[in-house]
Amino acid sequence: MVSLMMKKKAFPAAFKCYYNFHKINDLSSGNLPFKMVIHVQEDSGFQRYQKEMRKDPALWPLYRGFFIDLDLFKANEEEASEMVQCSNMGKNEEDSSLADEDANLMVKLKFLPYKLRTFLIRNGLSTLRKGPSAYSTYYLRQMKIWNTSAAKQQELSKMLDEWAVYICTHYRKKSLSSWTYLSEAEPFLEQYAKRSPQNQALIGSAGNFVEVEDIMATVEGQDVDGGLKSEKDIAPSSPNISTKDMVAENDGLIVFFPGIPGCAKSALCMEILNASGGLGDGRPVHSLMGDRVKCKYWQNVVGERRRKPHSVMLADKNAPNEEAWRQIENVCLSTNASAIPVIPDSEGTEINPFSVDALAVFIFRVLHRANHPGNLGKSSPNAGYVLLMFYHFYEGKSRQEFESELIERFGSLVRMPLLKPERLGSRKGTYAKDWVKWEKQLRDILLGNADYLNSIQVPFEFVVKEVLEQLRAIVRGEYAAPTSKKGKLESIVFAAVNLPVPEILGLLNDLAQKNPKVGDFLKDKSIDNYIQNAHLTLAHKRSHGVNVFADYSSFLHQKVSVEVTALLFSEKLAALEAEPGFVEGEKVNSKNHWPHVTVWTGERVAAREANTMPQLLSQGKATRIDINPPVTITGTFEFYI
Repeated sequence: MVSLMMKKKAFPAAFKCYYNFHKINDLSSGNLPFKMVIHVQEDSGFQRYQKEMRKDPALWPLYRGFFIDLDLFKANEEEASEMVQCSNMGKNEEDSSLADEDANLMVKLKFLPYKLRTFLIRNGLSTLRKGPSAYSTYYLRQMKIWNTSAAKQQELSKMLDEWAVYICTHYRKKSLSSWTYLSEAEPFLEQYAKRSPQNQALIGSAGNFVEVEDIMATVEGQDVDGGLKSEKDIAPSSPNISTKDMVAENDGLIVFFPGIPGCAKSALCMEILNASGGLGDGRPVHSLMGDRVKCKYWQNVVGERRRKPHSVMLADKNAPNEEAWRQIENVCLSTNASAIPVIPDSEGTEINPFSVDALAVFIFRVLHRANHPGNLGKSSPNAGYVLLMFYHFYEGKSRQEFESELIERFGSLVRMPLLKPERLGSRKGTYAKDWVKWEKQLRDILLGNADYLNSIQVPFEFVVKEVLEQLRAIVRGEYAAPTSKKGKLESIVFAAVNLPVPEILGLLNDLAQKNPKVGDFLKDKSIDNYIQNAHLTLAHKRSHGVNVFADYSSFLHQKVSVEVTALLFSEKLAALEAEPGFVEGEKVNSKNHWPHVTVWTGERVAAREANTMPQLLSQGKATRIDINPPVTITGTFEFYI
């Protein structure tokens, strides 16, 4: 019912249902365990859903990040009635209808609270790498911030210590990441909850059968956070916030900058301070520059937030890593605030959210600074080195991963325009081993190309306008999560010649009529249903890299003749051997060692396995039927994203 209502109303949510492999031992002909995760993609969905619940009390409550166990099993009417009675749901005659309608569906909701799951388990993974002692210090400090009672601290500490042993044992030889926590935390918490009623109460499971009133009593009335302040008394953590209801006027707002020196954050903060009307909601705006704070910056932010709890704080300091982001989350939680990251826009690279030309612009700007309060300007002897170190803080994340994590943590983000999209491509530079020599060369190159570096930057007035508009939109509750931009080549997955399916089917039918071996092979294969599209793959991003697609760009959307020379088939595969022809006299070469068109695969066999057909043939495990004379089929060259 929840799924149907949300789809009908076009709610920003996804319902992902898959086999529950943690219960694989329960799998039988009469029992199928599934798991459904409800992923709300925009926070506005929660407010819209609450309005629907007021209209329809029968709707289940919707909470952030919970999942549902679905156990489908066969049961006769008598067994179904017994299960319903045991669940205490059969309170009157009307409820007995469940025996007929819902007998074969058992539903169980899981409710580990979002704050605990996010802050104590997921965000604690990086600290856990330093050892159990560091992790214990981390979660105890977090619970102190939340004013958790001593009794609940003891309960949570016991559970978290066991979690630390569990996850470290499972990932002894692997790296821990924030993407690990949900798939591993789920089975751990499920087993932990089963061990005692006290554990189940701590985890917050709703039980095997659910009723809306029972869930509401569990989640709202009994304070499932385990001794924490109730949701009505404490501000949601920053990842929850992006709508008008959540960014309320009586809450604070922190605007912070996951950037690099030279990204213009201080100048932008000054312009926002002076902007007429601020962010458009009447809250006062003030700024705190990191270079002018001599002690711990984020502790100063906490003090400023408490002195001005209903204001907008511009955190004028680079926040380049997860440690800084966790501190910001803690500030939000302890001072009743939400946070919006503002990031310089960039295509990035495969392993860094910022491109090299963006870094060059940042260094160029820094080398024009005079009297910088942080002593990072043209008079600094190692400015290039410092910025390169900042650049490496972001190493290991693509642009998409970088933006996705910020949105996951803080609910929204603002892109600060940086480089003109129509600018020239990247240029090769000089890199010297000697850092003193490198600094001089770097300055000579950048200052010598001042006109170019100035020309590719977006005008600063436009930057101010764009950032203000995006901030105001978020405050008004009109935010929509941006999609990460990719370069044209980076977005391409493979290049291929798209071939007409009727001609491929016609060729196979002709071969089946002329050759008994082909006829016997194809007679029970339902090839017509299998081939929905046909293409001759020439290069794949995974095997050949993205740069290879540049060589094919002149062929895009052009007609290409393809010569089909043979059919190869085995027990699980069938493919046509083919060779691409010419476009306006230029040969179209395949990067694949054996160019082919896959026409059939067996159950659970990936199409890419057709690449092994020549090896299977040499091993006597495949059959080759030559097509003589070869058949020519004309297709269209395309890039596939």
